[in-house]
Amino acid sequence: MKKLVVLSGAGMSADSGIDTFRDSGGLWEGHDVMEVASPQGFERNPGLVLDFYNKRRQQLFEVVPNAGHQTLAALEKHFEVHIVTQNVDDLHERAGSTRVMHLHGELLKARSTGPSQKVYRWEKDIYPEDRCQEGFPLRPHIVWFGEAVPLLDNAVDLVMQADILLVVGTSLQVYPAAGLLGYKRFGVPLYLVDPNPSLKQGDMDHLTILAEKAAKGLPILANQLLDILL
Repeated sequence: MKKLVVLSGAGMSADSGIDTFRDSGGLWEGHDVMEVASPQGFERNPGLVLDFYNKRRQQLFEVVPNAGHQTLAALEKHFEVHIVTQNVDDLHERAGSTRVMHLHGELLKARSTGPSQKVYRWEKDIYPEDRCQEGFPLRPHIVWFGEAVPLLDNAVDLVMQADILLVVGTSLQVYPAAGLLGYKRFGVPLYLVDPNPSLKQGDMDHLTILAEKAAKGLPILANQLLDILL
């Protein structure tokens, strides 16, 4: 099977009703980004940060995967699909995708602030009094601004191994994830699905742009990919 590597961003989940961080009226509304998505913000006001992510987690239980998520899961019948996502929701997994790498962490996990940094499956609210097994406070299992991205090297390896590369729902503006395209091998087909694509034809070799939202564009693209196989 050909290896299809998918880089997905906030636009992937927008069609499911999850607001994007950087859109007007998005999740940062009313908060400076450093207040709710940085180690310094958490140190200054852990209650505010925990409440911010508690609301995000509650919203996650109110939404379902869209046609874009479902299409990527269905493509596993024909390709070895690997998804590298900047999203912290679990919609890829709920749609049925089996190889999902979360670069920026996961809402449904909590992490110890102690030396072990042990990660726990966590589907309820996190409160300031919650503690890990070693007695340290818990924090959201989210990669905040200023923190290293532990899985970045793994993502680079996947991009370098890709037979087909697909970018969907991401502006490609946030580093270090935005730098992943720099590891694409020459000649590997690159597909970009986004209603407001940040690349234009000719910016990269073998680039095909589909200016559609994920839920509409991915089923169209899937048919094109399957036609290539036949």
